Amino acid sequence: MYAIVEIAGQQFKVEEGRNIFVHRLDAAEGDNIEFEKVLLLDTDGTVTVGEPVVDNTVVEGRVVAHPRGDKVIIFKKKRRKGYQKRNGHRQDFTEVEILRIGAPSGIKKQAAPRAEKKEAESPVAEEVKAEAKSEVKSEVKSEVKKAPAKKPAAKKEPAEKKAPAAKKAPAVKKAPAAKKAPAAKKAPAAKKAPAAKKAPAKSAGKTEKK
Repeated sequence: MYAIVEIAGQQFKVEEGRNIFVHRLDAAEGDNIEFEKVLLLDTDGTVTVGEPVVDNTVVEGRVVAHPRGDKVIIFKKKRRKGYQKRNGHRQDFTEVEILRIGAPSGIKKQAAPRAEKKEAESPVAEEVKAEAKSEVKSEVKSEVKKAPAKKPAAKKEPAEKKAPAAKKAPAVKKAPAAKKAPAAKKAPAAKKAPAAKKAPAKSAGKTEKK
């Protein structure tokens, strides 16, 4: 016989006589507690599935101890940034011995996970608070009524519009400068006449023969 039960937001498969470790519960060692969120029940092969829980069925257990889990190292690093961080964590657990699976017996109900509890306020204190609030509201209303009404701000007269400035007359364009006459081309220089070729000199031997 076994059951699937939800404890502190987690689901566990439980059997009579076995111990389970759950997240820390707000209960003292030796206390008997009941877990009412039974999601599934198996009794000698007959399976009953809850919708969402099985009616008239609870898991009864006893708190054995409040141990702590093994240390877990959390290491973070960003390369080339000079950043690294190392932390350790140990989770708090509650060891619960399963005593019985069956109909409720009217003992202490399921223990809630450990958290800060707010004390319930008495009705007298609530009445005192309500009276104080009403007095504060009445005082605020009386102050609001006594405050003189603010005078509406005088409207500013619109400023006179400036006359548009006279447009400037367009500047007279200058006449284009007269173009210079092109310079007269120089006459080409006269070519020199070729020098007369000299007559070849007669040799002396020829003269003597004559």
